[in-house]
Amino acid sequence: MSVAAAIQIDQRVKSFVTKPRKMLVGGEWVEAASGKTFATFNPASGEVLAQVAEGEKEDVDRAVKAARNAFESGPWRRMTTSERGRLIWKLADLIEAHLEEFAQLETLDNGKPVVIARVADVPLAVDLFRYMAGWATKIEGNTIPISVPYTPGAQYLAYTLREPVGVVAQIIPWNFPLLMAAWKLGPALAAGCTVVLKPAEQTPLSALRLGELICEAGFPQGVINIVPGYGESAGAALAAHPGVDKVAFTGSTEVGKLVLAAAAGNLKKVSLELGGKSPNLVLKDADLEVVIPGAANAIFFNHGQCCCAGSRLYVEKEIFDEVVEGVAAQAKKIKVGPGLDPTTEMGPLVSNEQQQRVLGYLEAGFAEGAKAVVGGHRAGEAGYFVEPTVLVDTSQNMKVMQEEIFGPVVCAVPFQELDEVIQAANDNIYGLAAAVWTRDISKAHRIARELRAGSVWINCFNIFDAALPFGGYKQSGWGREMGHDALELYTEVKAVCARL
Repeated sequence: MSVAAAIQIDQRVKSFVTKPRKMLVGGEWVEAASGKTFATFNPASGEVLAQVAEGEKEDVDRAVKAARNAFESGPWRRMTTSERGRLIWKLADLIEAHLEEFAQLETLDNGKPVVIARVADVPLAVDLFRYMAGWATKIEGNTIPISVPYTPGAQYLAYTLREPVGVVAQIIPWNFPLLMAAWKLGPALAAGCTVVLKPAEQTPLSALRLGELICEAGFPQGVINIVPGYGESAGAALAAHPGVDKVAFTGSTEVGKLVLAAAAGNLKKVSLELGGKSPNLVLKDADLEVVIPGAANAIFFNHGQCCCAGSRLYVEKEIFDEVVEGVAAQAKKIKVGPGLDPTTEMGPLVSNEQQQRVLGYLEAGFAEGAKAVVGGHRAGEAGYFVEPTVLVDTSQNMKVMQEEIFGPVVCAVPFQELDEVIQAANDNIYGLAAAVWTRDISKAHRIARELRAGSVWINCFNIFDAALPFGGYKQSGWGREMGHDALELYTEVKAVCARL
C-alpha cells in the first residue's frame, strides 16, 4: 500500500512540505546565510520530503544576537509574568487547534503512527505548555532572617530573587520532535529566558511549523529563534557560543559529552537529558495479564526509539518462559507499516543510519550468542523498518545488554535472587528509568529505592506528566525536564541584603 493511499493528508501539511522551509531569526523567516539547504526524508519510503535551510555558524551568530537583544532590550523583560503566561497558553491553544496538522507532520518526518501522534505527542505538548504557563506567575524568592550580629542593634532585610538565566541554546532530538521542543521551550519561556532552538536535522518540520504559531501568538521578535541544521555545525556552534548563557541538550550520551566540552569556554550552564538502558524487573507474583502487554509497550512504544525504553527485561525464573512467550506473541501481532496507515502500530525507524545502527547491534548480539525468539531482521524492502525483536540467551557483558540500541529490541534475562537482579539492573553506565512489577507493594517500594534511576515505575511503564520531573542518574544526564524542577535549569538565584 502506498503512503499516499493511507489517509487524506491535510492540505496545510501538503502546502507546508512542498515549499522550502526557512529559519526563524529575530521574528523573521530567513534563508541560511550560505544559501544552503538540506533534505529531510520520509522514513516510510526513503523519499525526500522537504528542503530546509541549513543553519551554520553565521546563522547561529545572528540568532544568538537576536535572542540577546530580545532579552536585554526587547519588550519580553518588561512584560508582566501574567502576560508571559497568557502568551504561552495561547501557543498551547494554537497547537491544539492544529492537532491533526502536527500529527501528520510528525508522522511524515519521524515515521511514527499518526494514531499515536494524535493521542500522545501533540496533546502532551499542549499540556506541557499549559502547565508551564501557570508557572510563569509562581517563580518566587524568599525572605531570610540574618542571625549573625555583625553590628549590635542593626537590622537587615535579606531576600532572594529568582531571575531568568538569559539566552538559552536548546538542542532537541528526533524521536519526539514536537514534544521535545515543548519540554525545552515551556520552562525557558515561563522563566523569562530567550531561546535559540535547534531541531534535529532528521525532523525539523514540526519545530518550524511551531515557529509560525509562535509568530501568530504574538511573542516579541527574537524571543524564540529556530535554526535547523546539522549537529556538527549548527549544534556545535550553539554549544560553544560565548553569547549563550545556558545550553540544554537532549540526545545521546556520546554527543552530550561533546556539548559539555564545548560549553566549557564561557562556563555556560548545562543541562543534559541523555541515553538509557532501562531495566524492567518482573517478580513471580506479578499479574502477568498486566505485565506482558506492559513489558511489550515498554520496549516497542515509538519503535523503541525512547531514551527510557525498557530494553533489559529481567524476569524471575519460575515465570520466565511464560513472560517471554507472551511478549514475543505481542511482538508478532504488532502491525509494522507506514505511519500514515491508520492501522499501523509500529512505523519505520527515523533514518537509514538508525536502521543500520539497530541491525548492527542485532548482528553483534547474534555473534556473541544471543538468539531471537521473534524478529531480528529488517522488515520489508523500502523504508527504514526493523522487526520487533525479543532476544534471549543474553549475558550481562554483551554489547546488546550494555549499550543503548534505540530500536525495538529487548533482551530477556531470567533471575533467581532479588539482590542479584538489583545489582544487575544497576550495573550499567545509564540510570534514566526502571520498572518493577509485583503485587507486593511494600517490596516494590523497597526495590524502587535501590534502583539507581531518575524514574521508577511500579506495575506500569512510560507514564509521563507535565508535573512529573524526568531525568537521569549517572551518564543519563544532568538536571530534570518537566515539573517545577525544570524551572531551576532556567533561573539564577540572587541574594539581596540591606541594612535597615
